[in-house]
Amino acid sequence: MKLKTHTFVFVLIALISLTTVRAQTKDKGPWWPHPIWGAGDQAGASNWITPEKVLEATSLVKTGKVYELGQVYETGMPLFGARTYELRSPGAPTGGPFGENKLVYNDEFITTEIGQVGTQFDGLGHIGTRLKFDDGKERDVFYNGHTGDEIYSPYGLKQLGIENIKPIITRGYLIDIAGYKNVEALDHSYEVTLADVKGAMEKQGIKEADLKNGDALFFRYGWSKYWNNPDKYNTNPPGIGMEVARWLASKNVSMIGSDQYGTEVEPSSVPNAAFPVHQFLINQHGILNLENLTFDSLAEDRVYQFMFVFTPVPFKGATGSPGRPIAIR
Repeated sequence: MKLKTHTFVFVLIALISLTTVRAQTKDKGPWWPHPIWGAGDQAGASNWITPEKVLEATSLVKTGKVYELGQVYETGMPLFGARTYELRSPGAPTGGPFGENKLVYNDEFITTEIGQVGTQFDGLGHIGTRLKFDDGKERDVFYNGHTGDEIYSPYGLKQLGIENIKPIITRGYLIDIAGYKNVEALDHSYEVTLADVKGAMEKQGIKEADLKNGDALFFRYGWSKYWNNPDKYNTNPPGIGMEVARWLASKNVSMIGSDQYGTEVEPSSVPNAAFPVHQFLINQHGILNLENLTFDSLAEDRVYQFMFVFTPVPFKGATGSPGRPIAIR
């Protein structure tokens, strides 16, 4: 009961802060310190991934079949804004031959926003909010009250870097919204409602009461069919809005994700708001967001619950990470 009360208060306070600039101090603000993990925490919802949670996830493995949920990293893949991805193989070969056995080797050089392209997740230092403090000064505030003054550095974040995030090994749920709607892909800018989510879960045989702290929930919009058409893929994708975001926070999920670049609907139905779901879940609740996934194989096999594995690369000070997310049935 105590945990549920904390969660309700946390959600309520964070909701208010979306629309109101409030005076606060470094020690106490509208969404910090975290009501469960306390002041100074930098791991966010990955704290739910305990040995007990991992064992709980392994109990779902019945056949050992592995499903790839990530996209291939390559030039030409959809990128948000002006981000870039370039891979070069220096030399032909890069080195050698060496020794009497004439060994040669190849390397690669990659230029990119390494944690924010392709299949990747948003870490806790990625999204913040500019707020006015009670001393009259404006500061950028990130998860758990960490301020821009404390974390900004030209050589990576000094706090909230990806090295603080624990490997995600948990129970995963696929909520197939496109399948529920009987369409290949949702329309541009379609906002997924909580009724859609619960309807899809009921159709798939998932009981809301079965969801547990630390589970990972993923949404299939059918958007990965446009992966090879960046212009369409990057234009006003469907996604969840604040109604579903509030529900997700109440479920204490460790991670969410989808088959589009941001998980939330674009543009937002919240007037004049930019990516409010990101702000609400990541910034204010420490819930991680995995983007640019593909769920078609899972949907074809009607696999909606699975062991989920995603281990971010611990780039110290990074805002996100590439990776190879998998589902094991």
